[in-house]
Amino acid sequence: MRLPAARGPISDQLFSRLTGPPGKVGPLDPGPLPLGDDDLQLALFACYELHYQGFEEVDERWEWEPSLLRARAGLERGFEDALALAVPRPAPVDPQHVRRALTALAVGAEGPPLSQFLQRTADLGQFREFAVHRSIYHLKEADPHTWAIPRLHGRAKAALVEIQADEYGGGRRERMHSELFRTTLRGLGLDDSYGAHLGRVPGITLAISNAMSLFGLHRRLRGALAGHLAALEMTSSLPNRRYATGLRRLGGEAAATRFYEEHVQADAVHEQIAANDLCGGLAAAHPSLTGDILYGAACALTLERLWAGHVMDCWERGVSSLAELESAVASP
Repeated sequence: MRLPAARGPISDQLFSRLTGPPGKVGPLDPGPLPLGDDDLQLALFACYELHYQGFEEVDERWEWEPSLLRARAGLERGFEDALALAVPRPAPVDPQHVRRALTALAVGAEGPPLSQFLQRTADLGQFREFAVHRSIYHLKEADPHTWAIPRLHGRAKAALVEIQADEYGGGRRERMHSELFRTTLRGLGLDDSYGAHLGRVPGITLAISNAMSLFGLHRRLRGALAGHLAALEMTSSLPNRRYATGLRRLGGEAAATRFYEEHVQADAVHEQIAANDLCGGLAAAHPSLTGDILYGAACALTLERLWAGHVMDCWERGVSSLAELESAVASP
């Protein structure tokens, strides 16, 4: 993909440097900013993307440029401070109680009724908007959590490998969840190329992916990454059933709904593995990480609630939750 347009002084300064030869980058310390600030989240997303597929016009040597990593650390401090304000840190629990605590967080996480709206009421344009938001993560689904594999051992490592093997289609490209979502995008008449919609999603959408990358790229946050994945799996099956029903109601073909139907079944299994073996195994081996595990789960649930609230608020006011949605529709 290509770099999108900057959204403020932080991303403007960053992008002007990234499009040149690798060299010194000055500080990008944003100071206090809201969690969903567009400029902060886009700049941080671009920094993280250098560890994934990168950008066409950015030299790959930027990935490990020391001054860029220092600048990224300033953005991360701003993001972590904003997360800390938005997400109360759960109290640590005994390792044997981690599953119960995760369940309590998941049960109490009911947010705006977005999945019910998509199931029963949304029109095709709104479902397209939903898919555009989700493309930011789903087109690289599982990649951020995979960073944790070499940072775990024993029961927790085996559990994460088992989950990720399913996410990557068991070695079959056409079954990879990212590939299934590309089919969904095409079925909706949307561009299915990686990063195609980066320039039109709000900061709160980017924050969802940035939290995964933050937790995944820092060994100190491996507990938060495990809890984050567990929260996603524990709250996935029912919404995905509703998404599949809603897309069928709107005329979606079987190939387009398969992504959601796959998650209804797979995530019901992954929920057990993630909560019991990944998080339970990590907590048993490292009891000091139980608070981090629960905090990662709370971050995942809070960001999802805030994002859904943004989308529903826009739709209730009769406006798009994206900019220029029509430009995302594929040409006939």
